[in-house]
Amino acid sequence: HNEHYGEDGYAGERPTRSWNCGVEGDTDDLDVQALREQQKRNFLATLFLSQGVPMLLHGDELGRTQGGNNNVYAQDSEIAWVDWERAAEYDVLTEFTARLAKLRREHPVFRRRRFFRGRPVKGSPLEDIGWYTPDGAEMGDNDWDRGYARSVSVFLNGEAIREPDARGERVKDDQFWLLFNGHHEDLDFVLPDVGAGELWAVELDTAAPLRDDAVPRSVKAQAPLSVEGRSVVLLRKVF
Repeated sequence: HNEHYGEDGYAGERPTRSWNCGVEGDTDDLDVQALREQQKRNFLATLFLSQGVPMLLHGDELGRTQGGNNNVYAQDSEIAWVDWERAAEYDVLTEFTARLAKLRREHPVFRRRRFFRGRPVKGSPLEDIGWYTPDGAEMGDNDWDRGYARSVSVFLNGEAIREPDARGERVKDDQFWLLFNGHHEDLDFVLPDVGAGELWAVELDTAAPLRDDAVPRSVKAQAPLSVEGRSVVLLRKVF
């Protein structure tokens, strides 16, 4: 939606492949509103729990919107400004973003300084990272081209961080599973028994953003865990 420039909407990138959850623009449909908010949390979780430097656009934590305009460099209007009055309305999103930032700060496994190797690292018998299908099978080359590739689980080995800390000592962190369900329906994810732990607790769930409202959940290795459609779940090793 780049009509503001008077160039028939051609003032920005055209094929954005965007999806507005079934309705274009503002809507009173509560289901659409809820899904949009969940998608915001999905993108934020994917950003903060990925390696590299997270680039957060100003106001994203407040649900800032440009109304579909993807080229606001020359706009001095409400589509480019941050509306700070949204802070109270989007306090849930702001708190969720703060939780993600805290998780990233406290756990070096989410901010490694060196690339993954995909194999065991000295000091740990397990691979530093592993990719699995929802049913717990290790992803192969052909799996990435299949429809279910939109749903995947990722094992992050906090005991296989190769780079030392500022004092030259070994960095050791917790073990985590990331479960991504890009399907529109709920899916059961099975954690394969990779030898990393027997019991895993839900640390964060984009379908349950409020910490106080979330029902404590845990799952054993090789047991199924239901993950809501279009959501991300982070699991931490208990033992």
